[in-house]
Amino acid sequence: MTQAVRIGLLRLVDSAPVIVAQADGLFAEHGLQVDISIEPSWSNIADKLTYGVLDAAVMLPPLALAACAGLRGVNARLVVPMSLSQGGNAIVASTEAAASLTNGGARLNLLQWLRSQPARPRFAAVHAFSTHNLLLRYWLASAGADPDRDIETVVIPPENVVEALASGAITGFCAGAPWGDVAQAQGVGRVLLGTSAIWPFHPEKCLCVAESWAEANPAALHHLLRAVLRAQLHCDRAEHAAGIAGLLADPDGLNLPEAACRAALPGGVGAELIRFHAREAWFPARAHALWFLTQMRRWRWIGEQTDLAALAVRVYRPDLLGPAIEAEGLYSAAGLPALETTAMLPMPNDDAFAPGMRGRR
Repeated sequence: MTQAVRIGLLRLVDSAPVIVAQADGLFAEHGLQVDISIEPSWSNIADKLTYGVLDAAVMLPPLALAACAGLRGVNARLVVPMSLSQGGNAIVASTEAAASLTNGGARLNLLQWLRSQPARPRFAAVHAFSTHNLLLRYWLASAGADPDRDIETVVIPPENVVEALASGAITGFCAGAPWGDVAQAQGVGRVLLGTSAIWPFHPEKCLCVAESWAEANPAALHHLLRAVLRAQLHCDRAEHAAGIAGLLADPDGLNLPEAACRAALPGGVGAELIRFHAREAWFPARAHALWFLTQMRRWRWIGEQTDLAALAVRVYRPDLLGPAIEAEGLYSAAGLPALETTAMLPMPNDDAFAPGMRGRR
């Protein structure tokens, strides 16, 4: 007997494990009839998960945490049983801005450039509660800038950022692959840096499921995780990248630019590559969740009354992954807690930029 599962995702390269699991019959092998819903925005994903229209989704970890913290209104009940990918985002500026920023090839002088502009440059992030926005802010703050004063941030869905850059509506953006490479290939922007330069091997997308669905369907969740784990292994091998890029470019599917997809996959030539399995990319580290939450508090999005550690434990559920990853022969379930001690974070003095930033200038 097969079980229907509704999975939402956006037109991004790091949706590859779900696309591959469907195309290669991995879901079917595990008795799942998966319906993939290609959504137009992260808000759609979050809303549909919260209200049960979707059972699972390729998700932004900070958005899952924000939804469960009540930052989007109703307190959602979502859980993250696994991480899907690491890296893959790019900070991009218009060709004109990039030329000024780099001074024809000299080192980046971000703060000087920001403060020389007649008006605050407008940068797009794909969602307010996104890895992209938090890493963009972290990078700006590391240069001494105040992201709330020195730039204007707008939210634009990832598939629309290149068009917005080309039209002059924004000065730059931080978005996931393939859109940075697409902007560069079209000559409308230049990749300033990949986000792995800010936080090496940073967690990017996760698999997020409705808590009620997970509780009502433990067997289906187990088999869903096993299928995606196997797909992650496939996606992490450079010899499969050309075929995966072709899948992502399918006009009846995500319809992404094939060359730009290939550039971001393992073995590619893009400015920022995606990792799907190596270095325990699948592990939903609560240390990562806590970093995202502390950054939200740093920017005063989440109040002191919220117990961040408790929220991280409630949402990030490696215990749900344990049986699946052991069944696939990839890791011992008993050894998963030890991975928390090896979870890589940005520099330890991460919050050193925040004191005194407000009201400066």
